[in-house]
Amino acid sequence: MDYSDRVLGMKRVITLEHGGGGRLMRELIEGLIIPTYRLNRAPGGIGLPEMDDGASIKVAGVNIVLTTDAYTVSPIFFPGGDIGRLAACGTINDLSVMGARPLALATSMVVEEGFEVEKLSRIIQSIDEVSYEVGVPVVAGDTKVMEKGKIDGIVVNASGVGLADRVISDSGLRPGDKIIITGPIGDHHIALLSARGDLGFEVPVKSDTAPLWETVEAALDLGAVTAMKDPTRGGVASALNEMAKKSKVDIHVWEERIPIREEVLGVAEALGLDPLELTNEGVVIMGVRSELAEEALQAVRATKYGSMAEIVGEVREGSGLVVLETVVGGRRVVREPLGAPVPRIC
Repeated sequence: MDYSDRVLGMKRVITLEHGGGGRLMRELIEGLIIPTYRLNRAPGGIGLPEMDDGASIKVAGVNIVLTTDAYTVSPIFFPGGDIGRLAACGTINDLSVMGARPLALATSMVVEEGFEVEKLSRIIQSIDEVSYEVGVPVVAGDTKVMEKGKIDGIVVNASGVGLADRVISDSGLRPGDKIIITGPIGDHHIALLSARGDLGFEVPVKSDTAPLWETVEAALDLGAVTAMKDPTRGGVASALNEMAKKSKVDIHVWEERIPIREEVLGVAEALGLDPLELTNEGVVIMGVRSELAEEALQAVRATKYGSMAEIVGEVREGSGLVVLETVVGGRRVVREPLGAPVPRIC
């Protein structure tokens, strides 16, 4: 039985859930994509098999970190950002959680025939604003145009390169480490739902889309960080499960400490969504050394995008479980999501 029989099913087609950041996406990558590439890691580096937020390549003793991603979102413009800001921030953040100072970006755009030049200009300006804020130049790119109806407006690919004194993986957690979430969760997800009109009412929440190198650097400078993850598709639930399984530890999370806006929590509860599965675009999950946890928290809080950071849990001996300790004193295992509750969200 091959991968398509086991996972894709009898229809042998890709579904939206295969791009949702949950178990189905992981199984697609592990079962089909990674095994196909006979060369999938640079010598001595992190590559495809590690399924981290980027790859590392060691050249003359220097750790070069590379990442790439394709961005498609509906709507293209949303409260707090647009597809251009999303692409630039997402790429910078994937480099950052690998411990790499971003050095340069490259973008490729596939634009639908008939797409308005004014909209394209706004998207490019958004990329420029992020680039200028972080001090990371856009040094290369490509533009293609597709026939009308072949794509929905625009798709943006962004790649980035950075340098790391010490590469940080998502598998470095150790028993005793504390878990920091650098900001309120779920803002991006709920902002997109509201902008689409899916809620039937407007919610005064903006996407958290933000470049997080300064926030990450504050903790790195202390030597506090043991592991990091960018909880985008699949949200905090997917990211924590991946970190726990790869590190071969259990992560206990205290529900009352998780930063989340009342508006976001209220909408999630009304729709029956798990807040831990909501998409984020301006949040980092950090594993930090216990003895430096409070110092790291204060350093993160002093940055532009880290003022609402909290220590939300701790790492314990275990076998890869994520356990939520609820506000009423109970416990539940946080499972890896199957897919994503909403498509085309990042």
